[in-house]
Amino acid sequence: MKRLCVTILLCLSCVTAARADYVKVGSPAPQFTLTSAKGSPVSLKDFTGKTVVLEWFNPNCPFVRKFYSNGDMQRFQKDAVEKGAVWLTINSSAEGKQGYIPSSEAATLVSEMGLQSTALLLDPDGTVGTSFGARTTPHMFVIDSKGNVAYQGAIDSTPSTRSKDIPSSTNYVLTAIEALRQGKNPSPADTEPYGCSVKYASK
Repeated sequence: MKRLCVTILLCLSCVTAARADYVKVGSPAPQFTLTSAKGSPVSLKDFTGKTVVLEWFNPNCPFVRKFYSNGDMQRFQKDAVEKGAVWLTINSSAEGKQGYIPSSEAATLVSEMGLQSTALLLDPDGTVGTSFGARTTPHMFVIDSKGNVAYQGAIDSTPSTRSKDIPSSTNYVLTAIEALRQGKNPSPADTEPYGCSVKYASK
């Protein structure tokens, strides 16, 4: 219990993120290419014409574990992909920082945690994370078929580490995906992300 409390305190350094420097809704999403857990390059341009979800991920963050421990995030990923969206899980933890995933261990992690996203992408130098202004894990972005950011912010309406809060929360990401599927603009389109701070390399 003591260890868990310490972990949560360390991760709470960015429970809610400052609202500067993230990619604004309506702006073109920055292009990128990252290596996947399978060792192959994955580019955002590969999915032109599709709705794309970006999920910032740290397997050791209690806010992330909230969604993975009972299979909720995996279910969200599977639901989105089955409806035609692309879901990219991105790890921007630097080597030596909490949540860093060595490329040699990435595929095993995908299997152990049961990820159902399109791909787990590794961003250890933080280039892609900083280009989007990703500040928390999770910090979510939904990109529309034209390549513009249609939603950014929290995954849902309850900023807690308790998985029991998930059923009663509004899932902003799934709501955004459904709105785009119906040809509508997501509402809300811009919310305050919450979670652990992204563990970027020190500058």
